[in-house]
Amino acid sequence: MIDDKSLQLRTVNVTRYVTPLREGGSLPAIAEADDGFLYALKFQGAGQGVKALIAELIGGEIARTLGLKIPEIVFAIVDSAFGRTEPDEEIQDLLKKSVGLNLAVHYLSGATTYDPVVNPLPASLASQIIWLDCLLTNVDRTARNTNMLMWRNELWLIDHGASLYFHHSWQNWQEQAVRPFTLIKDHVLLPQASELDKVDAAFRLLLTPERVQAIIDIIPDEWLIIDTSETATVRRQIYFDFLMTRITHSEIFVKEAQHARATLI
Repeated sequence: MIDDKSLQLRTVNVTRYVTPLREGGSLPAIAEADDGFLYALKFQGAGQGVKALIAELIGGEIARTLGLKIPEIVFAIVDSAFGRTEPDEEIQDLLKKSVGLNLAVHYLSGATTYDPVVNPLPASLASQIIWLDCLLTNVDRTARNTNMLMWRNELWLIDHGASLYFHHSWQNWQEQAVRPFTLIKDHVLLPQASELDKVDAAFRLLLTPERVQAIIDIIPDEWLIIDTSETATVRRQIYFDFLMTRITHSEIFVKEAQHARATLI
């Protein structure tokens, strides 16, 4: 059983910028850290700012709680001297805006992009991922961009930064928390997700209030207070209430996903 109170992330110092991952709109990069590992580094100075990092952290750790495979997530410190020799002005500007605390995920060297034709998934796993993305309102797991990797013959989930889009406005979040996730119709795994009722019952038991709170508690205060007069405590409470409301009323998004699937098969 997972210890709800033991959740924490390691912190690494970025030592070398290796190469940009230009397929990402926010210019993430492969970077090396002082622990000797390579990471996919997500910058706080990128387009969606720290909200994308918060969504990445929450989405990834919820997925891990549910037993899905996620590369290790770490906090990554970018020094002010980092990137001074970077010749690309766009990248250099991004690095300057991202001095301090950023987020990174362990780089799965040699991984390949998931292809549903080459690697069809069991209905149980497809249903688990559909349920997760409905909960998180993750718009970014389509046939065009699956954000899933095959590594060592196993499926790994990446890139949850486009999740929780309610936090880009914060308005009527209570109403948004109980809305069906209509964009699930575009999910690459929807045709295979025939076990949503079974998954729903199991996952609601795993996502206890204590576990959800433990995940939210590791969000850095400094990320929560950017562009707001509210305290970090208030923002944490909204994230908690939003997620617990969606979990409590999961039948809403499950039914939407089942309806969308019925139109496809």
